[in-house]
This record gives sequence, structure tokens and C-alpha cells, in this order.
Amino acid sequence: MTDAAVETDWRQRHAHDLMASYAPPLRLLVRGEGCWVWDDEGTRYLDFLGGIAVNSLGHAHPVVVAAVEDQVRRLVHISNYFASPSQLELAERLKRITGAGDAGRVYFGNSGAEANEAAFKLARRTGRPRILALKNAFHGRTMGALALTGKPALQGPFEPLPAGVEHIDSTVEALEQAIRDDVAMLIVEPIKGETGVVPLPAGYLRAARELTERSGALLVIDEIQTGLGRTGAWFDFQHEGVVPDAVTMAKGIAGGVPLGAMVTFGAASGLLQRGDHGSTFGGNPLATAAANAVLGEIERADLVGNAARRGEQIRAAVEAMGSPLVTEVRGRGLLIGVGTTDGAAPAIGAAALEAGLIVNPINPTSIRIAPPLIVGDEEVEAFTERFAAALAAS
Repeated sequence: MTDAAVETDWRQRHAHDLMASYAPPLRLLVRGEGCWVWDDEGTRYLDFLGGIAVNSLGHAHPVVVAAVEDQVRRLVHISNYFASPSQLELAERLKRITGAGDAGRVYFGNSGAEANEAAFKLARRTGRPRILALKNAFHGRTMGALALTGKPALQGPFEPLPAGVEHIDSTVEALEQAIRDDVAMLIVEPIKGETGVVPLPAGYLRAARELTERSGALLVIDEIQTGLGRTGAWFDFQHEGVVPDAVTMAKGIAGGVPLGAMVTFGAASGLLQRGDHGSTFGGNPLATAAANAVLGEIERADLVGNAARRGEQIRAAVEAMGSPLVTEVRGRGLLIGVGTTDGAAPAIGAAALEAGLIVNPINPTSIRIAPPLIVGDEEVEAFTERFAAALAAS
């Protein structure tokens, strides 16, 4: 069979066998190492998307491989009728790095959407009828998480959605007008990743904390994309010095092994009671062992600090390119949005892929960049060369 026939074969198989809920895949990837991946034809790509901010330690990191291999030999799954050492260790670790402390509690699921579904139920348990979320925010595609997502185009085909959610502008003024003592929860992303890596206005989180405390509403911060070291702190809310009532997380927690979590603070930890929520696979020994390995390595190697330093380096490199196609560089740490002239982002993304660089044209005017937290000088240099070539070719 010719190479062309093999390529056609996998593309045809994907189209024939998988649900058409995604765009056709760009390449058939077969292996990875560090910040690099290879396709079925042997072409090497610099992965500056990291599985959409998932692969915190890159690909095939030895500590993840060792942890998973060891845990598979012991226990993979036991159900939540039982506890496992790795689950207990991870819960303690998450309480520590979030700052939830002794009064904090952890709920484990399998994804970010599931973590936000848990937050939705947490809000319902307050007995208050209204939930506030932000326009253009993204919180997931399951029905509760989709109701929280402020994107009407995603919601329309699936209405009616769970009721009681109101979407407001991302301004303090809009929040002041909307919040009253019947609001159960305000949920926010500190940086709107799926909108093009757009940070909240300066001071918004501090004002939101003050307003929610005054009204008795929960402040839930969705750190599924920003959390676990990506923005140069364990969690982005820590840059602002606020303490939420709950934080949701997933993506970067376990190096690509599916896992999500919600951590509650203070009185919010007592809202969900026995039987209120559950997950068959949530917090299983395999996923939590992987997460402990990932988070332990992030801490040991100061990859939170590396994210802060390398993020500044990458943003400066893009700005120094002086391309007329680049209008803005946004974000924090290793979650970076490159604003482009209208309609230019898809062509830049395609040219980058041809140059051996994976970035994400998230919309017509934004490129999302989210490399592994292990990125170093060699990878930044390769990114600079390849992204400049992509801009020049677009």
C-alpha cells in the first residue's frame, strides 16, 4: 500500500467510524517525547498546544510512565465504596496547593465538565434560584456545564437547558447590577481560554469576591485551563489574592490521564451530602497516582516558576517579530493568546503546522499557545523560528 493510500485510509476510517462532532483531524500522531510529537509519516512537530493545556510534563515523561506502570500492577479501579492511598494523598495535596486548608474538601470526577457539574450542584444546594455566569465563557458541553457556558451558538441546538443561569458582561458594573441575595453562585474563568485567551479586567476577581461575600453567593473559579501551574502560580486566582468558595480543575492535573476535581473552601465544604453526587471512575487509583506524580514533579522542578519565566520569554519573542498580522499578545504564564488581524488566525495555524509547529487558531482572530510546563531554551528557540516562518508565509 502506498503512503498516500495509508493516509487516505486513516482519514476515511476516522470519518466512517467516529461521531462527526469534531473537525477532521489534522494529522495521525503516533508518539511523543517531551515537547515533541511525531506523525505516522515520521514528521516531528513542536507541540505548543500540549493537548489543550493538558500535558503539563509533555509526552512520555519518566515520572508519569513510572507512576502509571507501578499503579497498573497494583490497582486500577476499586469504586468509591473504598479508598486508595493515591486518592487520599491527592486530596491532601490539592487542599494544600489551593489554600483550602483543613476545612477544604475535594470531589473527584473525570473531566472539567464533570467538575463544573459538581459546582452546579453545589450552587443548587444553597436553595437559591439564580446562578450568574459570564458571556463568552466556556465551562463544558454536558448539559449543566453547557447551561453555564456563555456561548448561545453552542447552546441553541440543545435547549431547553437547566434553568436559572443568567449570563452577564464581564464588568464589575454588570455584576453589581445583577447580584442580589437570591444568587446562589457566580462562576468565572480568570482567563477565557476558549474565547481566545482573554483575561478578566484588572481587579474583577477582587470585586467579585467582595460582592459575593456581601450577598452570600458562592464564588466559584473555573481553573480547568488556567490551573495547576500554567499561569505562573498554582492557580490563577492566587495572583489576585482572593479566596474562592470553590475552584474547579482538570486538564493539566494528571498528564493526560482523565481526571477532574472540585475543591471547596470553608462553609461550602458542607453543602454536598451523602448521595448528592457521585462518579464511578472519579478519583480512581490510576488517575490519582498519575496526578500525584505530575504535581509532585511540577513542585520538585519549580515548573510553576518556569511557566512564569518562559511565558514572558515567549510573549516577548512574538512581540519582537513585529508582524503586521499580530495585533496583541495576551495571557499569563504559559497560556498565551496571540491576537491577529481579522481572519488571519486559521492561515497562521495552518502555516505553523506545515513548519512543524502545533498551535491553535481558536477563532478567526486568535492563536492559543499552551506548551508543556517543561519547555526550555531549545523549545522556545524552535518556536520562535517556526512561528516567525508561519507569520511570514500567511
